[in-house]
Amino acid sequence: MIYSANNHFQSLYKKTNPEFGFAAKSTAELTIWQNRFRARLREVLGLNRVQDDLKDIRPIAHLVDEEDAGEFIRQRWVLLVEPTVPLPFILLKPKEIPGLLPLVLTPHGHMKNTELYAGITTSEAEQEFMLEGDRNIAVQAVREGYLVIAPTARGFGETRTEQDKAGDKQNSCRDLLMHDLLVGRTPIGDRVWDISRLLDWALETLPVDPQRIAITGNSSGGTISLFAAALDERIKLSAPGSYFCTFAGSIGSIYHCECNYVPGLLTLGEMPDIAGLIAPRSFIAINGKEDPIFPIEEVNKAFDHLKKIYTVAGAPENVALYVGQGGHRYYKAGSWPFIRRYFAQK
Repeated sequence: MIYSANNHFQSLYKKTNPEFGFAAKSTAELTIWQNRFRARLREVLGLNRVQDDLKDIRPIAHLVDEEDAGEFIRQRWVLLVEPTVPLPFILLKPKEIPGLLPLVLTPHGHMKNTELYAGITTSEAEQEFMLEGDRNIAVQAVREGYLVIAPTARGFGETRTEQDKAGDKQNSCRDLLMHDLLVGRTPIGDRVWDISRLLDWALETLPVDPQRIAITGNSSGGTISLFAAALDERIKLSAPGSYFCTFAGSIGSIYHCECNYVPGLLTLGEMPDIAGLIAPRSFIAINGKEDPIFPIEEVNKAFDHLKKIYTVAGAPENVALYVGQGGHRYYKAGSWPFIRRYFAQK
C-alpha cells in the first residue's frame, strides 16, 4: 500500500461529524445554535482563558505621532491590550467629521510592512505591490469618509520575538502558536481579543456610530475579519478578502502559516458554519478566481452552505460573494459597494 498524506488527512476530516454543523430549520433554532456554538468557539480559541486572566484590564492608548496626509489625518497609536502586550495601530480620520461616523477595522495579512494598508510604503516596488493588489485598504476606507483603524496583528511588527526582530523575520506566528498552546490559547483567539479591545477604545474615545462598524482585511486579515465578527456582535459587517473557503479544502490540504490552526476546530464546524454566527448581520466574501491557496471550487461550496444559513436567518439579501478575476489579493470593487450600501441604510 502506498501512503498518501492528503488522502489520509481528508479521510480524517470526513469522519469528524462536527458538533455544530448547521441543521437549524427556524430562526429560533438558529439562535440556539449560534449561542451554543459561539460559546464553544470562544472556549476552543482560548478567549475564555484570556478573559479570565485579564478581566480587570481597561484599554489604555497612547498617541505616538500625527501627520496631515493631504486627504486625511494619519495618527500612530499604541494600545495596551494586555499588561505585557502593546499593540500598535494607525488611525485614519477624515479632515471633516460632521457627527458620528462609520468605523472600519482593517487587519492586515502576512506582510513585513504592517503599515502598508495605511498607505505607507518603503520602496517603489512596495508601492506597486500595494496598488496592484488594492492593498491600501485603510486609505480606501477613509476616502469613503469613514474612521479607520489599521492594527498591527499580534505576532507581527513590535510583537515579534526578540530573535525574529534581530533576524528581520516577517512574523513570529509559529512562536506565538507554540507558546499559546502551552497555556490553552491560540493566535486567532489573541487577535480576536485585540480587535475587541480596539473596539472598546474606539467606542469610548472616537465619534463612532455603533450601528455602522465593519471589518475587512485580506488573507490572514480575512481570517481576523471572519472570526472577530463571529464572536463580537458589535461588528455589523464582515468582508474577509482571500480567506473564506472550507477548512478541509484550504488550510487542511494546502500549506498555510501555523497561526491558522486551532485544535479540534473541524470537530465543531466548517468555515461557513463559523461565518453563520454572523447572520443576519451583513457578510461578503471577497475571493480571487485564481487564488492557489483558497481554491474557488471550495469557496463556492462554502458559500452555498452559508446561503442556507442566511435563508433560515431570514436575511438572504445580507450575504454575498464577490469573485475577482485574479489571484490572492484584495478586490476593492467587491468590498466598498457592499459596505457603502449597508452604511447608507443605517
